[in-house]
Amino acid sequence: MKGIGASQTVWSILNDDHNEKIILSSQSQHTIHGEPLTPALMLRDITFDSISFRYPTRPNVLVLDNLILRVPGGKVLAICGSSGSGKSTIGQLLLRFYEPQSGQIRIGNIPIKDMPLHWLRSNIGTVPQEPVLFSSSIYDNIAYGYPTVIENVPETVLKNKVMEAANTANASGFIEQLPEKYNTKVGERGTMLSGGQKQRVALSRAILRDPSILVLDEATSALDAQSEYLVQEALEKIMVNRTVIIIAHRLSTIIKADQIAVLDKGRIGEQGTYAELMNIENGLFRNLVATQTMVDVDLEE
Repeated sequence: MKGIGASQTVWSILNDDHNEKIILSSQSQHTIHGEPLTPALMLRDITFDSISFRYPTRPNVLVLDNLILRVPGGKVLAICGSSGSGKSTIGQLLLRFYEPQSGQIRIGNIPIKDMPLHWLRSNIGTVPQEPVLFSSSIYDNIAYGYPTVIENVPETVLKNKVMEAANTANASGFIEQLPEKYNTKVGERGTMLSGGQKQRVALSRAILRDPSILVLDEATSALDAQSEYLVQEALEKIMVNRTVIIIAHRLSTIIKADQIAVLDKGRIGEQGTYAELMNIENGLFRNLVATQTMVDVDLEE
């Protein structure tokens, strides 16, 4: 069910109402609260200020309880916690798939509810655990990440950008080995590709958007060790000069994050660097790491 939810999330991004689109090439002509709409605006701190949220289908379950969280602009913040703690909900609220019942989310000093919806989402790249691929070619799946409808980019320019994105995402290697290369059909939901290959195609698409903010929702948790290494290596290359929110499952992958926030009962229980949190005796993060380590050992045995 989680994969289906992630798929619906990505489909919603890709099928935004065209009536809300703003000409990206002339963003500076549009202002909000007196400031020009530019990608630089999106690199400011993200603040979740006293956010409380319940899903409409589960009104009796309080998922986030007066949550207070600051995501430093241009830095990498990892969010972890037990299953069902609300980690993925934070990303969905940032993308405005839902509205909180109380509280406010701001980028800089501007509430995201005041931002044009398509413009907000066009500046946020997402890579879910189960990537959504169209039953088309690898090229088409990657190219969909670029707003050609808005910018009317020449096909030759787009082709070069697609190949650059695939190279950055560590996808060009396996693509070039395929008989039809970028014209290879991926099949329904990408069934002709392995999990790691699908993830790298999805990552290529996100890179092509060149977003100011990147949300990685357990992007490597379902991959084998080799695929995880390739995807993780690609992620480290593209996380530079962006605000990155990692919804973490494998805690070993977030050691290098600038900050780690631990969700506990709908609130941030701890926040700090990996070293700082590991030094907290009987701390939430330290206990999560210990528990996951024991599970990994049991699986290996």
